[in-house]
Amino acid sequence: MSSQNKIAVVTGGSRGLGKDMVLSLAKNGLDIVFTYNSQKEAAEEVVKQIEELGQKGIALKFDVSDSTGFDEFTETLTSELQSQLNTDRFDFLINNAGFIHYAEFGNITEEQFTEMENVHLRGPFFLTQKLLPQINPFGGIVNVSSGLTRFATPGFAAYAALKGAMETLTKYQAQELGKRNIRANVIAPGAIETDIMGGAVRDNAEMNRYLASQTALGRVGLPGDIGGVVAFLCSDAAGWINAQRIEISGGSNL
Repeated sequence: MSSQNKIAVVTGGSRGLGKDMVLSLAKNGLDIVFTYNSQKEAAEEVVKQIEELGQKGIALKFDVSDSTGFDEFTETLTSELQSQLNTDRFDFLINNAGFIHYAEFGNITEEQFTEMENVHLRGPFFLTQKLLPQINPFGGIVNVSSGLTRFATPGFAAYAALKGAMETLTKYQAQELGKRNIRANVIAPGAIETDIMGGAVRDNAEMNRYLASQTALGRVGLPGDIGGVVAFLCSDAAGWINAQRIEISGGSNL
């Protein structure tokens, strides 16, 4: 029965890294609830792909930057879980949704900082808190950081600082939730070809070449490099991995 399948909830699952995470989790036999912000057609297409892999897929519209909507989202999530998957609980939460304002430290505005803070720190902090009662024992949390917390690239000061906060939070989640047998880990992708920042890494040949030259494996990352690691962290094989930062960058800036 599908209700016995493990269930993952992924924020920002309609495109980019999130989409690959969702499909990799489905390939591993999990049923998936994922959120999208505005791209309904893309989300519906991902649901189809999940179903083609033999799993249940549910797409919910949700803005992680607006905490006033968290209660309503929790209610919607619960009713969808009950009606489609015969449960009100799930196993894994992947806090993936994100975007970047690219600006050097001297130029970033308070408004830009706050917009990023709401998506990259405040949102995942309080959404995870809100959903905690529904995470099953032996489940887990996967947060998403960035290689930019380990090395400094001008233009990412605010983004990297917020991701650094998420890395610290992950350790605290692991420590405090261990008594419920809930694990917490954080992945740190390097530069990836997606449509983030207007597709800069993907579409700017000069930037792409430069980033590849800084990477031991000689290329930038692709979305497909990331999802499988998240799926692994949400499997029994990773049952003893906890409070870890796993960088997925091909050996960037060594």
